[in-house]
Amino acid sequence: MPIRARKLLGTIALLVLAAVWSLMGMAVAQMPWLAESGLRQAVFYVVAGMGWVLPAMPIVSWMSRPDRQPDT
Repeated sequence: MPIRARKLLGTIALLVLAAVWSLMGMAVAQMPWLAESGLRQAVFYVVAGMGWVLPAMPIVSWMSRPDRQPDT
């Protein structure tokens, strides 16, 4: 697959990941057990804020692979 197509698909995948991650984070943040404690909220927001990086890393590395050179 050409690098331009990988970058297009990877960009779409990253946008979908960010949207789904945000919606899930907002849903979890509304739970009563989390809203009761400031410490739990702080831990949750740090983990939720940084947590999207782990699933995004394979997408970014796949996007940045160089094109294969045809065998000659």
